Amino acid sequence: MTTSAASSGPGAPGLGIPVVTVTPGGTATTSLTVRNDSDIVEAYSLEVVGDCASWSTVEPARVSLYPGTSETVTIRLEPPRSPEIRAGEMPLAVRVLPAEHPEAVRVPESTVHVEEFHELRTELLPRRRRGWLRGRYRLAVRNEGNTPVQVGFTPGQAGEELAFAFNPAEPKLEPGESVEVGLRVRTGKPVWFGSPVVWPFTVDTAETETGDREGSRPDETVHRPPLDGEFVQIPVFPKWLLALLAALLALLLAWFALVRPAVRSAAKEAADEAVQPRPTPAGEQGGNGQAPGNGSGGSAGASPGAQGTGRGLGSGSGRDGTSTGDGNTVGGGQQSSATIDLATSGGETKTGTYKVPEMSVFGVTDIVVANFQGDEGVMTITFGDRKITTIALETFRNQDYHWVTPIKIPANDTVTIEVTCAEPGTPATGRRAQGCHEVLNVSGVLSSTKQ
Repeated sequence: MTTSAASSGPGAPGLGIPVVTVTPGGTATTSLTVRNDSDIVEAYSLEVVGDCASWSTVEPARVSLYPGTSETVTIRLEPPRSPEIRAGEMPLAVRVLPAEHPEAVRVPESTVHVEEFHELRTELLPRRRRGWLRGRYRLAVRNEGNTPVQVGFTPGQAGEELAFAFNPAEPKLEPGESVEVGLRVRTGKPVWFGSPVVWPFTVDTAETETGDREGSRPDETVHRPPLDGEFVQIPVFPKWLLALLAALLALLLAWFALVRPAVRSAAKEAADEAVQPRPTPAGEQGGNGQAPGNGSGGSAGASPGAQGTGRGLGSGSGRDGTSTGDGNTVGGGQQSSATIDLATSGGETKTGTYKVPEMSVFGVTDIVVANFQGDEGVMTITFGDRKITTIALETFRNQDYHWVTPIKIPANDTVTIEVTCAEPGTPATGRRAQGCHEVLNVSGVLSSTKQ
């Protein structure tokens, strides 16, 4: 048996298979002639062996020859476009096996020159970042060609406001190898107020052969389409924060200019009114401002509560038989008032009383209650055994009650206030008080029961 070959591509003819060149993803063919030099009919099986076997075929794969005849078969090479098919030279061998004389097997050999191809896949992740001064991105790079390359990056931006840094800056990739490159984008100065600023930029990718392979061209550079990205620079102080600060400043100015003086004035007036006796009408005074009677009234004692004190003026007997007191004589009695000043510690309940003098009847027509600190709690007002009212302290600062028909309180009975202090308030000084402090002023006609 003898073999000879012919190729459809370049290469010197000879007894073996000539050298053939193929591009990954393409097709190349060559021919091999098989001749039967024996004296019997022989069948030959043909099979490609070696590194090219997975993507090479022989057509036909079996031939039968009479003695002295020959037949030419075609060897088809179809390497895939894959990083696994490295650029360079690869051995090609075809095993020719006779069926009748297997010991006479022949393996003609040749060389396949695999051409190089470049394919680089790049992706910028994420495409957009937000930040005050800097943003971080990732460049995913994969060499899908069949030759080693060195990758370089060139950033682009319309102005010079952004600075770029790549890590690693120039990675080297073998066929099929991947790398993740870190990209940092930074602005030169912050944006303090206003709307976000959008900075578009591009990243150009270029690949250069490393020159490690024999016959490669290290000076050849392949540029890829640029990748687009954006850096959104947000302001340090957003619009809503500025609006909030302006509103808070306006409220603060309004408090100091309008509300605080009004509150202090109202609290002071309430306290002054609570501790002063009811004024006497001018029409009931004499020419010199004194009552018509000549006698002077004595003072009525007060029964102190836990910490409260009652103060009032009783009645006396003048030479003309009229009563005198702290006001004018009205209908057989005299205008009178008493004040109960009660201080209570937080969380406690205390009472303050005013006791009607002996042989007297106190006809109450007016009461004024002052909570000038703004305390929280409960106050109960009682005339003798009669409960007049119960008030929540936090609902008022100054409260008054008036009766056309006087409420009469007999001798030795009391006007009582009971205060339960839940939480002390804040007076006009602006500092929270240590305890609750309420004042009750009761006014009316104090009449004598002497016969």
